Amino acid sequence: MNKDKIIKRSDNYIPDYDHLFEENGIKRNKIKSKVFGKILKQNKWTVIYTLFLYLIQSLPIYVIPLVSANVVNIATESLLNGGVITIDVWKRIICNGIIMILVLAQNIPVTMYRWKVMSKMFRETSAGLKSTVIRKLQSLSITYHKDMRKGKVQAKFLRDTESIDMLFKNLVLVVLPSIITVIISTVISVYKNGYVALFFLLVIPINVLVMTSFRKKLFTTFRQYRKTNEVVSSKLSTMLEMIPVTKAHGLESTEISNVNTSILQLKGAGREMDKTEAKFGSSMWVTSQGLSAFCLIFSVCMALLGQIQIGDIVLFQTMFSTISGNVSTIINMLPSISSGLDAVDSISEIMCSNDVEVSIGKKHIKDIVGNIEFTNVNYTYPNTQEKVIKDFSLSVKKGECIAVVGASGSGKSTLMNMIIGFMFPDSGEIKIDGKSITELNLSEYRHHVSVVPQNSMLFYGTIKENITYGLEKYSEEDLNRVVEMANLNEFLSELPNGINTDIGEHGDKLSGGQKQRITIARALIRNPKILIFDEATSALDNISEYQVQKAIEKAVSDRTTFIVAHRLSTIRNADRIVVLDQGEAVEIGTFDELINKKGKFYELKNLNDLNLKSAQEGLN
Repeated sequence: MNKDKIIKRSDNYIPDYDHLFEENGIKRNKIKSKVFGKILKQNKWTVIYTLFLYLIQSLPIYVIPLVSANVVNIATESLLNGGVITIDVWKRIICNGIIMILVLAQNIPVTMYRWKVMSKMFRETSAGLKSTVIRKLQSLSITYHKDMRKGKVQAKFLRDTESIDMLFKNLVLVVLPSIITVIISTVISVYKNGYVALFFLLVIPINVLVMTSFRKKLFTTFRQYRKTNEVVSSKLSTMLEMIPVTKAHGLESTEISNVNTSILQLKGAGREMDKTEAKFGSSMWVTSQGLSAFCLIFSVCMALLGQIQIGDIVLFQTMFSTISGNVSTIINMLPSISSGLDAVDSISEIMCSNDVEVSIGKKHIKDIVGNIEFTNVNYTYPNTQEKVIKDFSLSVKKGECIAVVGASGSGKSTLMNMIIGFMFPDSGEIKIDGKSITELNLSEYRHHVSVVPQNSMLFYGTIKENITYGLEKYSEEDLNRVVEMANLNEFLSELPNGINTDIGEHGDKLSGGQKQRITIARALIRNPKILIFDEATSALDNISEYQVQKAIEKAVSDRTTFIVAHRLSTIRNADRIVVLDQGEAVEIGTFDELINKKGKFYELKNLNDLNLKSAQEGLN
């Protein structure tokens, strides 16, 4: 791919950076160089082109000292010749002046064009990296997201991707141009006088020595600051979610104290990082200024000995300052480089995770009927020994309504997660329309599955936006149909803007029953073949439960439906009821069959009725 093609890419182009972290087998300490090697390779022609532009843009750095030295030497020669200024002297001075004006004049347009090229490259790289992380987060399993705290993920995405962006920018904007400047300045110095140039070479090892003495400390302090910042972000996220509970129990002071402890740790880590950076910067500055002063004395001595011309003192002093300054600049990039490399390690925790849902090579799903079969299914949570699901078998036909009941921890939600494809059996098999669920493209399969969870998951926006979330196409007829099925009209007329009313953060402006019915409408507008209600009424009062129950009765028609029930009276009309006890299906039958059997379901029903009666008496 040539540089013109790269530079002229569409503004909508986002590069694919999935390949950066593909080699999961490589050692963690090699990930850094691998990542930046691939980023540079993907942008190599643009980087080379910008470095060529930099050479043109930076001509004043090299030409002006040469011209200045030449002018001083011309003037010195005239003075030594009795101060006679000939026409030839004036011509030489004017010629040098014109050269100086030309190299200065080109700087502004070339600089602007170079920044235009680089800006596009940087923005594309930043967008590509962020897009890659987002895709990875979406591909990771639900188990991974449950284990990883949201605040920590946010800190990694926002802060660490920005640090990697800055590392790439510093590499292209500072490090590579500085290396080029050092090389060219050294070549000019060698050409003018090899002895002085040898002295210049001392700059590099001395600066490297200073850098080496700080490298480990800088890397350690940056890593500690990053990890502490992740903790604060995670605690902040938890604090915001817990504010209603915090205020309800008067725990504001406790929560403030808890978060402040982490903030103080962040403050301490930040001060330690600032202290190290300040000491490092100061050491580099003193070293640079000391060497520059020594260079001036050395050049003057060389001129007095007749080894160089007087004007060359200006040249060598400028070249030395340029070399020393750029070496110092490269060294001063160490804190930023350390931060960026540590950010690569941090992002790698996400990008190199193998806990992903793989769809490549899986069977494509255009449509499903809704037949589901469990055969001797067993499941054990990771790092435990006790089975959550034990030898579970059940055949469900299209359109059946299956209720699943049992005490807390009996495996109800685990069973639903396996139907969705969030979890897979350790042994046994789950088939959808005769195909093993492990063979299906889960993303396509889930287009035909809708879930109504116990806690309504709504976002800031209108009721309509929450119902149609993720849908590119839908008809007003479909929208009106699900509004009717979910019994939303019962309260929409009371809202100021009806279905276009903003519901606040997480739907906080609505009651529990209203939020749950919006969730049901969201599930139904997708016209799913499999519908799951995971304790959808457990957190509702009796009136709200009645409204939601009416919505559920309308929703289950002609769909394979699973209802995890908290209140057993709400599943009377289920085709079959599965009673789970410690992961085993101890009873299966209709409501009346199980009541007449007077087994486990009968006990659960009596206990459930007693709890409801006690709760009602408590309210009265």
